[in-house]
This record gives sequence, structure tokens and C-alpha cells, in this order.
Amino acid sequence: MKNIYIICLLLFASAAAAFAQDVPFDKKNFPNQKDEFKKAKRAYETAEAAYENESYYEAIRYYSEAYKFNPNYSDLNYKMGQCCRNLPYKYKCLEYFEKAYKLNPSVADDIHLMLAIGYHFNSRFDEAIKEYKTFEKHLTPDEMDLKPSIDKKIKECEFGKKMQNEPVRAFIDNLGPVINTRFNEHSPLVSADESLMLFTSTRENGRDINEEDGQYDEDVYISHSYSKNWAVPKSISENINTKSHDATVGISPDGQLLLVYNGRNGGGNIELSELDGDDWSSPDELPRPINDNNAHESSACFSPDGKRIYFVSDREGGYGGSDIYYCERNKKGRWGQAVNLGPVINTQYNEESVFIHPDGRTLYFSSNGHETMGGLDILTSQMDDRGEWSTPTNVGFPINSPDDDLCFSMSASGRHGYLSSSRADAIGGLDIYRITFLGPEKPYVLSGEDNLIAARSQPVSDMVMEKSVEIKTIRLTIVKGVVKDAITGEPISAKIDITDNEKNELIFTSQSNASTGRFLVSLPSGKNYGIAVHADNYLFHSENFDIPAATEYQEVEKEVNLANIKKDVKIVLRNVFFETGSAKLKPTSYAELGRLTQLLNDMPTLRIEISGHTDNKGGHAANQKLSAARAKAVVTFLISEGIAADRLEHKGYSYDQPVADNKTAVGRALNRRVEFKVLSVE
Repeated sequence: MKNIYIICLLLFASAAAAFAQDVPFDKKNFPNQKDEFKKAKRAYETAEAAYENESYYEAIRYYSEAYKFNPNYSDLNYKMGQCCRNLPYKYKCLEYFEKAYKLNPSVADDIHLMLAIGYHFNSRFDEAIKEYKTFEKHLTPDEMDLKPSIDKKIKECEFGKKMQNEPVRAFIDNLGPVINTRFNEHSPLVSADESLMLFTSTRENGRDINEEDGQYDEDVYISHSYSKNWAVPKSISENINTKSHDATVGISPDGQLLLVYNGRNGGGNIELSELDGDDWSSPDELPRPINDNNAHESSACFSPDGKRIYFVSDREGGYGGSDIYYCERNKKGRWGQAVNLGPVINTQYNEESVFIHPDGRTLYFSSNGHETMGGLDILTSQMDDRGEWSTPTNVGFPINSPDDDLCFSMSASGRHGYLSSSRADAIGGLDIYRITFLGPEKPYVLSGEDNLIAARSQPVSDMVMEKSVEIKTIRLTIVKGVVKDAITGEPISAKIDITDNEKNELIFTSQSNASTGRFLVSLPSGKNYGIAVHADNYLFHSENFDIPAATEYQEVEKEVNLANIKKDVKIVLRNVFFETGSAKLKPTSYAELGRLTQLLNDMPTLRIEISGHTDNKGGHAANQKLSAARAKAVVTFLISEGIAADRLEHKGYSYDQPVADNKTAVGRALNRRVEFKVLSVE
């Protein structure tokens, strides 16, 4: 009996000691630290006021001062955890919630929920599930409306466990201090060829810092890639960066059109800026079918052909909080009514950060309504030939984390993706990361946070991904280059028309940059394309790209030299086609000949010679006859389009004027051509 009594005394003493560790901010607890206590208490009270106003950045700044003096107060730890939970570095909340619970298990009614959230943010899914269930078990009848959201969180944890056990072969790299700072960097946009990146940052910009979040107003920054390294970013332009929030939203594949978000009107709207030479134009607000003054539009992107814009809005009539919509632009350049992408894509929750790949078919977006690991995850969907979207799939771990993963964009090659996220190796709150898909085998070390999580279950030496998860093969051709004056070599601002030769349909128009002459167009595989480059006072230049459906990603670099319209200048009509061994024009030639007709109509004094050329296969006489017949067929077409016969001459040159070596198939193909030569201009 005596032994039992002693044991009870010891247990009571241990319990008393445990509760004694919880040290409230009371001066009697610090009898010999009067001055230090006053300073810490003052910081604590300032933090309390900020906390009540939900100014969490300011609150944690002052709570941290108080914490240095008294780290063993359960309420202080709990509130610091709540601050972290509401700031970009959410995963840090766990250490404070755990300590608060250790100091006082009754610190708050929702402490088990907060522990669950903390474990969830740190990918400790089993512990999170246990705490979610503990919290759920003690719900009162008045709190049962919380049960669906808790059940959803448990499902997210179960899905997170599955994703961790089936990681995709992708490596996540922080872009480092050249791009990221101690402030927030987010919403990265890259041109199709990864030569240009624009992003949003709250770094120091010469204006006053916002005391509520410790950040400056958002501005847009630009960086160029040199030898696979990003250059030090610069503020994009005074035309875009204003005294309010300005953020990147979407960019065209060629990097010439930029969609920005401007917060000067309170709710904010999406605006469009164009790269005019070396500078960006002042943004113009997109029209009402896209912007809705009664709603919030947070994200948008152009389809590669510029005829469709996808955007995110929380307007009335959607399926959830914010949905993805699109508008089509007609031939007059006007945007049609907004169309919801429907319940396959949109859910009762939120869809955000929409991005369409340069192939025009692959959609990426963030959602917390589909299968996710927690917060907003990045998902992808494919559009089929009927315009219907496939069921979205999660892009997987480690790309997605239990926190919000947003603003994903992908290079045209599919090799690299970019996103903004808050992870343990972040330099600031939100950082920009680059994802490398299907890289070489190497230890599975993604960040300090992910490494720590994985190391708890297995040694680092075992962390090698064995399963290779194939990503979609990108079937796309990027044609990029520069347009120059053929004589001076100076860059030219030229119009670039892309035609579907099979349909004789103009599908896209682009413009080369006035200062650099640079251009970029994306051509999905499976079509025969005609590309015409033309500028005032120059003869047009044409290229043909016949890209079979099975053609995988490739980049083609072209230098287009436009010739001034003057006597004896020759132009090859690369999109004029004939039946094999015949002078019968194929319908795929009509677009090219239409451009020539337009040139002759625009310049009524222009006289030209149409010439036919062959390779050296077969006899000279036969090729002479064929080349002359083909030249005549072109002239006959032009006359049928209303061009006066006395402005046209035709001649066949057999294989007497080769432009390439007839010993190769490629050379012979170049030699089989139709040209026109300027005979006179006036």
C-alpha cells in the first residue's frame, strides 16, 4: 500500500511539472526579468492586436520577439502556428502546434484539427489522418457541418500516400537567388522555346512596403536565357508596372503578347500588352465577355493560334467557386460569349491558374476539387478532335505537394515545366521552381523538406526512383528565326501567315519583332503548312512544312531575307504543288497563288515572269516540256483570277538552273520548284 501511495505522489509530481512548463505572460513567472518582461509583453500585445485583425505577417513578427523571451507559452505557440498556416510557409506551422499541444493538450478546441493540418502540410499523412479522425470524433451536433470538409482532407491524405508511393520521374530545382529573393516570386511564364521568362515578384521596387504582409506591391519582371542560365531579371516596363499590383497572367508562345493582371480598379481585371520593338505597350483591358466587373478574373492564356482565350472567373453560373471558361475570337477580331469548360474540368470547388500548351490540346490547371494531395494541385487534360476534354489527371508527386501548387507553365518541348510553390528550400515565401521531366537516374533528392520526409522511412542511399512514368509525347514543330532585309541585313517587322494547305485556310497570323526581326510559330503535327512572310515594299517569302502526324517535337531555325521589289529579283513559290509528273495544280497550291494574286493586285504596274524548274531525273527535253507546262499552268490560274495576261510571262528551264545538288533527295526536292522574277515595277 505504501508503494502505491509513493507511485501516486510521483505521478502527481510529474503531471504538475508538465503543466508547469506552460508559462503564460504573467510578470510573476519572471520575477528577476522585469525589463525584459515588459518589452516582450509589449511585443506580445501588439501581436495580439494584429492577430485579431488577421494581419498575420505583422502578428508573427511581434510574436517572434515575444517568443525569444518566452518560448514555452502554449497560447503563443498555437497562435504562431496559426500565423504560419495563413502565410506562404504553411509547413512551418507544425512545430508550433506540436509544442503548443505538448505544453497544454487543451490549448484550443481545434488543436487536433490544427495538428492534422500541420502533419498534412508536411506530408506526414498517417499522422494527419489520425488527428483528423480524432477531431472528427469529438464534433458536437452543432459542428457536424464540418464533417464533409474533414472527410475530404482524409481523402487527400490517402491520395497523397498513393502519390508518394508512385512518384513520377521528375526533378524539382529551385531557380536560385538569380531569380528568387526573400520576397515572393510567382506566376512564371516562359516562351515556347524557353528563351524568355516573365514572372511576378513582391521584391523591393522603390515604393513603400506593405506592413500587413511584409511585401512590396507586385510587379512584373523579365529574364532571358543564355547558355541555359537565366540572366538577372529586370523590371519589364514602366508601361506595365504601376503603383498598384501588376502580375503576370499569360503569354503567347512567341513571347510577343502578354496578359497581365492589374489591381488598380479594386477587383482587378485582365489586360493585354504587346511587345512593340524593345518595349511593351501600355496594357488595354480585355472586353466584357472576358472581364466581368461583378466577378474576379485571376488567370488567362491564349491558344497558340490566338483565336481562343482561356480564363478563370468566379462569375455567377459556374459549377464552383472559380471555373475555367473560354471565348472565341471571330474573323472581325471580336470575342464571343464566355463558355464554361463544363463539369469534366470544373468542380464544386476552385479551378485556378489555367495554361494551354503550344500544341493547342494539352490543358494544365490547378484545382482543389479533383483528386489532390491537399490545397491546389496541378492537373492536366487532353482535348480530342471533337473538342472534348479528357478526365483530368494529377501530374503527380513530387511536382504536387500538400500545399498550394500554382501557375504551372510548360516549355513546347515538354522537357521543362515551371511553377510557383512554397517548399522547405525556398529562399522567400513563394519561389519559382523548374521541373525536369524524365531526367537521368539520380538520387531522389528534391528539396530539404522532401528529403527529410523520405529519410524517415528509408535510408538516403535507397532513394532512387525505379519506376519511369512516361509523359505525353509532344508532337509539335517550333519554327523560329529572324526576318531581315536581304540587302542591308536590318531586321524587319513582317506579317507571318500560317495556312493549312489542305483546307486552303488561314489559321494563324503572327508578326516579327520590329527591333530584332525575331519570330516564333508553333505547328502541331499532322498538317501541311504554308508559311508566308510579307512586309510593305518587299516581295513575300514562302516556306512549306509538311509535318506527318507522328512527327515528334522539333525546332527549326530560319533566317528569312526579304527582297525589295525591284527588277530581276526572284522569289521561290514553295507552296505551289503539282500532281506527280504532271502540270496539274493541286488544290493545296491555291493559298500560295492567292498571295501572289494579291501582290499583283496591290501593285498594278508590276510585271513578272513565272518559271518552272525540275531536277535532273529523266531527259532534258522531257523536263523542259514539263517545266514549261507547269509555269504556264500558274499563269493560267493568275489570269483566271483577273490578272491581265500582258503582265505575265512564263518559261520552262528544265534542270538548267539548279539551286541545290541533284545528287541528294533533299537537293532534288529544292530544284523542283516554281519561281517568279520581277520584269518591271513601273
